[in-house]
Amino acid sequence: MNFARAYSLHHGGAEWERRDLSDWLMELFEVPAITIGSGCTGQIRDHLKDELTRAGWSYNVRVDQGYDLTVTGMYRDLAFQIQTGNISRAMYDLLKLQHLWNERKIEAAALAVPTKEAADKINSNLAHVDRVWGELQLFDRIITMPMLLVSFE
Repeated sequence: MNFARAYSLHHGGAEWERRDLSDWLMELFEVPAITIGSGCTGQIRDHLKDELTRAGWSYNVRVDQGYDLTVTGMYRDLAFQIQTGNISRAMYDLLKLQHLWNERKIEAAALAVPTKEAADKINSNLAHVDRVWGELQLFDRIITMPMLLVSFE
């Protein structure tokens, strides 16, 4: 698995850089031992859980105590979400991250998705960076938080 590219929405890249976590975030996806293909999502999630926990992040954090909704990780005023499933789940992830921002629980977020080519290798109809970035452009007045969209392959 390799980092492919990051896209910044509403100055999200600047927020991650200001905290000296931009390079760290990209390096999370530099794992040659993980081969992108059918059945790799468990390995990706296990790797991220280990790395986030090692870096002091809380893992699988509830968005609100009254609901069983979680984001992959939170650290201070940042949230991180990985999506290797259906495209509809990525839009749902954006709503959870936006809610955290609206509630002033975070100041910036990152969502990680595969490239289109990597998504095609994993399964069909998966979230991928081309589609998510395009839809973020369409909904940039609805999704208003500073965020990075990170892609991997």
